[in-house]
Amino acid sequence: MNIQEKKSSYRIIVIDDNAAIHEDFRKILGKASETNSELEDMESLLFDDQTTDKTPDNHVKFEIEYAFQGQEGFDMVHKANEAGNPFSLAFVDGRMPPGWDGIETISHLWEAAPELQVVLCTAYADYSWPEIQKVLGESDSLLILKKPFDNVEVLQMAHALTRKWELNREIKGRLNKLAFYDNLTGLPNRALFLDRLNGLINQHLRDQQRGALLFIDLDDFKRINDTLGHSVGDELLQIMAARLVKSLRLSDTVSRSVKERTAARLGGDEFTVLLPEIDDLDKAAVVSQRIVENVSKPVSIGKNEFMVTPSIGIAIFPDDGDTVETLLKNADLAMYFAKRSNGQGNFKYYQESMNDTALKRLTIESQLRQAIDRDEMHLFYQPQVDLPSGELIGMEALLRWDNHVLGSVSPVEFIPIAEACGLIIPIGEWVMRTACTQMNKWMKNGLSVKRVAVNVSVKQFTHPDFLSVVETILEETGMAAKHLEIEITESHFAGDMDKVSYILNALRDKGIGVSVDDFGTGYSSLSRLKDLPIDCLKIDRSFVLGVDSRKNDQSIIAAIMSMAKGMDIRVVAEGIDNDRQLDFLMKKECVEAQGFLFSRPLPAKAIEAILKKGGRKIIFPRKDD
Repeated sequence: MNIQEKKSSYRIIVIDDNAAIHEDFRKILGKASETNSELEDMESLLFDDQTTDKTPDNHVKFEIEYAFQGQEGFDMVHKANEAGNPFSLAFVDGRMPPGWDGIETISHLWEAAPELQVVLCTAYADYSWPEIQKVLGESDSLLILKKPFDNVEVLQMAHALTRKWELNREIKGRLNKLAFYDNLTGLPNRALFLDRLNGLINQHLRDQQRGALLFIDLDDFKRINDTLGHSVGDELLQIMAARLVKSLRLSDTVSRSVKERTAARLGGDEFTVLLPEIDDLDKAAVVSQRIVENVSKPVSIGKNEFMVTPSIGIAIFPDDGDTVETLLKNADLAMYFAKRSNGQGNFKYYQESMNDTALKRLTIESQLRQAIDRDEMHLFYQPQVDLPSGELIGMEALLRWDNHVLGSVSPVEFIPIAEACGLIIPIGEWVMRTACTQMNKWMKNGLSVKRVAVNVSVKQFTHPDFLSVVETILEETGMAAKHLEIEITESHFAGDMDKVSYILNALRDKGIGVSVDDFGTGYSSLSRLKDLPIDCLKIDRSFVLGVDSRKNDQSIIAAIMSMAKGMDIRVVAEGIDNDRQLDFLMKKECVEAQGFLFSRPLPAKAIEAILKKGGRKIIFPRKDD
């Protein structure tokens, strides 16, 4: 489709102090009035059929307006731009006493409308071409028409220059779209978003108004993108963007105009929404809740069906930041807390106290990077007990960190940070090597233990070098593979199952055991378990803690025990703290257990003392049936 087909009419302004010149342009470019039809039919013969109605491009119409002075023409051009109905071409007289001359008029016109095409109409050489260039600069938007002008020449200029104006606008629009809009979703991109946000902040500081910035991140998007491929990820982003826009079209009282609310894509799976005016801070929550509900609906792409939830951080401006950088940082921080504190598919307002928590997190990450080199990490071991015999049959290696700045840091705090920043890979390798080294040392000293269990994160487990690292550690430490047990969680099964199955089978082929930690709290299903080489299920402590008072927990444990027995899989009950829990588990024929009732996690020297004192036999309150 060419420009001529897109545009049926163009607006032209004639600026000349001579009314007769206005009439000449009207005859050439305009449509004859019905009252003067006979006269104009005669004039058309004189003009050799060159009126607009006789041209080959007769579907192109020119809407002509007239001004007698440059200032008047400038005002008309400015108002036309303000109204969104700009002029495409101006014919400007060279002399218009007593006001601006043609050159001065053109200079002002281009201030109001830089894209305006201009024809300077002059009968005298008041300015040389170098002088015109000196005043107006070098421009391809200016032509000179000598008076008296030829009708055909006027028509050619009108057609060519209006088409050029339209083409320039189209090219500029395309470039603007490439520069300021996301190619995948069609939403404004980061550059346009930052510009709009900066303008809104400055406006609200002047007018003492409030607005809201919503920072949106899609939960688990990376896992879906990595598992199902980028094509599915891209289609998912397009669907999420459409749902986000739809959420803003629904009517409410958040802002004066629904159209003012804009969504943008910052990159990846991060989006933002600007609410320019909010008279009640709770209204940001109304929009956030609507976004959560719309975005979280199930998605079907090809044969895949899944649900993606958004986490949203809300920052109010200018209260929570009077600069773009501060506001964006605080909204991002609030989103992080929404994702970590409330679970997936939630929103949270920014609070100043979040900065203290964020600062601590950054400190933990900074100190964590040097923890191994500083020899700040060490392992504790918690015994695993064979209930019928009372023997110590295994241990779980548990990581501890004592930092010179932070003191003793809980694994609950630093493990998620290590996973987020990638440090879990070297830390996990250190844990496995240290545990295997200690285990082999005990065995060489005649302190025999059947196995040591080492927790492995999802990132470590799926790392391309994981299997080779395990093999290297066993070779370097001299420990037999049968004494090592890898503990994974059910979250490992949420990714590429073919890859997971391959790794598990490779571990089994090497003689390494595998246990599923926190069983019953994650993604596992019987259909997956039955096809995987799993040696042990560890009943999550949350079920064990509830056996005293909750029948549902008792039923779940009984079901797990029965299922594991049918599949010939060992079961270890975690978190046994009292005799009642122990009694229940032994009645259900649970064979292995660990918990504070038997022993807290202990340093290697304390475990060694226990082993030297009683071999594998330790004292605990075992109950007989």
